[in-house]
Order: sequence, then C-alpha cells, then structure tokens
Amino acid sequence: MKASWLGPLFAAALPFATALPAVADQPVSYQTLLTPLLKAGTDIVGQPLAYPEGAPVITAAIVTLPPGRETGWHVHEVPLFVHILEGAITVDYGEKGTKVYAAGDSLMEAMNWPHNGTNKGTVPVSMIAVYMGGGGKADAKPAPAPQ
Repeated sequence: MKASWLGPLFAAALPFATALPAVADQPVSYQTLLTPLLKAGTDIVGQPLAYPEGAPVITAAIVTLPPGRETGWHVHEVPLFVHILEGAITVDYGEKGTKVYAAGDSLMEAMNWPHNGTNKGTVPVSMIAVYMGGGGKADAKPAPAPQ
C-alpha cells in the first residue's frame, strides 16, 4: 500500500526544515546556552552586596505566597536572589518605597533592610529564592515595621 499522505506531510514540514540549518550551524558554547536573569553588585534598595564571613551555606527554595497574604516584616542578613515564577508581589521597603515584581522578574532582595511582601492578586505568587548565607547569619528573620 502506498502512503499518499507523505507528500503533503513533507510539504508542510519543509518551511521548518529550512530554518533548522541556521540553528545547527551555530557553535554550541556555554554563552549560546545562557539566558541571563540578573547581574548585580547591589541589592534592590541600592546597598552593595556583602557575603557573610565563614563557611558558605547556600539554600535554594520555592516560596509560595497565597492571594491576600503577606510575608510579615523581616530582614535578610545574607544576599538573596529571587526570580518570580508566577503571580505578582508588592514589597513595601518603608522609606525606600514600594515595588511590584511580576512573573519573569529577577532581583537581589534588600539585605538588612526591613520589608514586607504582599500578594494583592488572585493567584499564588511563586518564586525561586536562593539565599547566599553562611557564618551563622539568618536567611530571614522577623523585623519591626518602620515607623
């Protein structure tokens, strides 16, 4: 039996096949595989990043904040990289202002600066958090709200 459907299938695939050699001709290197999310030397409120002394302890986590909830006022004693996966979070930095981060945003969160995150949306906020800790410093600890 002859496969008469192969002709139309190949005709439909031809435009995609002609685009493939351009991608295949590019040399593969770390740089061609890399999509930078963030490069920073300061945190979101402009303070220089400072790693704690002592043995490093890196913690990577997915943080989920349900709609209508907040983190509570807190500080990070270590640098913290955050990438928002889903939803949006509003962060109050007191006298440094309020910022909104949405899915796709990346940031170095404020270090040793009190802040409070609130999910004002209708879906959970999901984010990757990478704490660059060590030396007995707290990844996060409660802090009083600014006056």
